[in-house]
Amino acid sequence: MHKHHSALGLAASRPVQPVTLVRPHAARRAARFFVEKFAGKSLYAVKANPSPDLIRTLWESGITHFDVASIAEVRLVSGLLPDATLCFMHPVKAEEAIAEAYFKHGVRTFSLDSIEELEKIVRATEGADDLTLCVRLRVPSDHAKLSLASKFGAAPGETKELLLAARQAADALGVCFHVGSQAMSPKAYLQAMSYVRDAIVDAAVLVDVVDVGGGFPSIYPGMQPAPLEAYFAVIKDAFEALPISYSAELWAEPGRALCAEYASLLVRVERRRGDQLYINDGAYGALFDAAHVGWRFPVDLVREEPSEARDMGFSFYGPTCDDIDHMAGPFELPADIRAGDYIEIGMLGAYGCAMRTGFNGFTAGETVVVTDEPMASAYIEAQAEQARPSNVVTL
Repeated sequence: MHKHHSALGLAASRPVQPVTLVRPHAARRAARFFVEKFAGKSLYAVKANPSPDLIRTLWESGITHFDVASIAEVRLVSGLLPDATLCFMHPVKAEEAIAEAYFKHGVRTFSLDSIEELEKIVRATEGADDLTLCVRLRVPSDHAKLSLASKFGAAPGETKELLLAARQAADALGVCFHVGSQAMSPKAYLQAMSYVRDAIVDAAVLVDVVDVGGGFPSIYPGMQPAPLEAYFAVIKDAFEALPISYSAELWAEPGRALCAEYASLLVRVERRRGDQLYINDGAYGALFDAAHVGWRFPVDLVREEPSEARDMGFSFYGPTCDDIDHMAGPFELPADIRAGDYIEIGMLGAYGCAMRTGFNGFTAGETVVVTDEPMASAYIEAQAEQARPSNVVTL
């Protein structure tokens, strides 16, 4: 893999295809932050970015547990990291996938949100007595930019029977939830923990694991969440107030927060039509979220001589023949941008490359390591705050 300092040096070579820029140092920094500051175990949610290089980087930086959601992800991580702990946290799984995960790959932790799934797990593992079973609760996504409140999770009236049944089948019983993607306030976890408390009290069961799922946010235009340490503090206090086993473990499943800053994308402008830019990646490539959920990523014109023109809002069209290959934005760029210019689109380490297809023959270009900083960072700010001298004077 080639190495450059930044996108500018790479643009000088005039690449024809989009180029993925990866920053291993940013992933290492994010991993160390969670390892050192979150008061429990952090499971990387592989779905956010299944890059083998990223997975190895996170492992080397202290992430030893991985949230896998399919048998393909189980095989991937098991093959890369035989000593990693894998947790199969998709609540609806094929029975064959459960059996392979358990007997071939050593997976012992499974999530579920129904009696049917519990029975499936018991059958597939042949009544194993070493399972950690995490019952997923349905909680609101009121504070999240992307809701995850409708597809999975046992509703309040269903949790008692399910927790009691899972307790009988489990060596260790867990409760898990997901507050939605890009939770903009720590209140999301406080609200969800109240559902956990109610479920535990109602079922009167001993709980060994509380898994607060994902949802930890990154920084994007128009989205400036509270510092991650504020989320960690709320979760820790709520966890310690629960009626749970004295030895109970606290888990989380960060995805976006561990990998968003890892990658960006260098694209070329192929045409300008007013305030519309035709670029060489789009909705069927790394910009799925920009097209389909209106996500606004940070952008920067990459030109040898910086533009002095004022910024204006642009929308993007991707390279395919499909009208829905459209990213409305607005993306703020200098008004003199033109065909042949290059744009860096930041914070695409989460879900960008993971969503890429080969539709219409447009595929990914090369991947290049860069050593500059990401276009936004929750961790650089936190480090700066920690290093800032206090105003306390000692005599």
